[in-house]
Amino acid sequence: MNEWLDPLLLSRWQFGLTTVYHFLFVPLTIGLAFTVALFQTAWVRTDKAKYLELTHFFGKIFLINFAMGVVTGIVQEFQFGMNWSDYSRFVGDVFGAPLAFEGIIAFFLEATFIGLWIFGWDKLPRGLHLATIWLTTAGSIASAYFILAANAFMQNPIAFRINEERGRAELTSIGELLANPIALASFPHTIFACFMVSSGLVISVAAWHLLRKQHEESMRPALKLGMWMMVVSGALTTFFGDSLSLAMTAAQPMKMAAAEAMYKTATGAEASFSIFTLGTPDGVSELFSIRIPYLLSFLSTHTLNGTVEGIDNLQAQYVSLYGPGDYTPTIWITYWAFRWMIGLGIAHILVAVVGLWLTRGGRSPQATWVWKIAIWSFPFSLLAMSVGWIFTEMGRQPWLVFGLLRTEDGVSPNVSGVEILISLIAFTLIYGALAVVEFKLILQAVRKGPAPLAEPDPVSGKVKPQVTVY
Repeated sequence: MNEWLDPLLLSRWQFGLTTVYHFLFVPLTIGLAFTVALFQTAWVRTDKAKYLELTHFFGKIFLINFAMGVVTGIVQEFQFGMNWSDYSRFVGDVFGAPLAFEGIIAFFLEATFIGLWIFGWDKLPRGLHLATIWLTTAGSIASAYFILAANAFMQNPIAFRINEERGRAELTSIGELLANPIALASFPHTIFACFMVSSGLVISVAAWHLLRKQHEESMRPALKLGMWMMVVSGALTTFFGDSLSLAMTAAQPMKMAAAEAMYKTATGAEASFSIFTLGTPDGVSELFSIRIPYLLSFLSTHTLNGTVEGIDNLQAQYVSLYGPGDYTPTIWITYWAFRWMIGLGIAHILVAVVGLWLTRGGRSPQATWVWKIAIWSFPFSLLAMSVGWIFTEMGRQPWLVFGLLRTEDGVSPNVSGVEILISLIAFTLIYGALAVVEFKLILQAVRKGPAPLAEPDPVSGKVKPQVTVY
């Protein structure tokens, strides 16, 4: 019973659940802001009513998701002080700087212009109103960069010095911190993955309506845009993911070794990548596997004969550097999260590619199974990004800040396991209720579809936007 009341274990569960829950809203918010901006731009340039319908429709889903993301994000930041006070005390001077930039610059930009976008439909000129959604998009993307820069410090701590007198890390250069190689590599990979999530939603919603032969005039262009956006953003996500793997291997070679469950150092063909493996959860004993020779070597070094260090060698190195301890992350989580991320990513890119082929030249597939498969684009894309984030964070363990602060040393010393358990249960119940509300609101909006627009103005022939749609 005592081990279930371990403050460290419960704090990790609480922060992990809060982070994963919050992360469900983040990529959709970033991606939908961009998607809505594209639809509104198409309307401003062409004055076609279908693009205005899509702007209002996906804009409503965007706002529902944005509101929920703000709520869950605030709670997440409180936990730094509640459950991880020793971590906050030790690295707060460094970690807090990009978070302050995110709140003061990026979030204020995003919140200000999203308000102007909501209430400015009948008050601002078209071009100026269009600028507000693009500035909202810019704010959400800038916000993501500052958050990723803060996280990059945990993956690859730079731009700091240790103040021995105060017993904490202190920032030495904000420019160097924001230019962390991990941040520079993870930012485009993450942003284009966000676009994959939003395009997955567009594909799923459009396929659902087209399966029922409703709202066809607006849903056909939505489907086309979603599929092209999925293919392009998927290709760019893969490209920048390759750059991230190089940066990750340089900063955290143990994470790459754990991603393959590779215990012995390997070179060339022996540094293979296993697509699927049967064996013990920790990867020590392998019964069967499907492997691609040289691939892990290429992913890690961009050469076919590069050397990839194994878990055993790295464990020995870390013991000599940091003292006794187990420096290996949970292998089965890192191994399978990495593969689910890649597999699901490829799956919904293929759905988009096949969809573009089947709908070429204005064609419309008659088989219902085509639309039913397309509906899974959004769950696949969201799950792929979620397990990718789990891999990123779990692959860093047992460190909170790699090579600098262990997870066990960052937990709050004066918070009991009972207190954390109570708050964990409370958060879970509240988040569960919020999830039901969020799901019902979005599902209701999706099923209703785009609202019909007013008749065109008899003088100008233009359709006026609906002011009260939100």
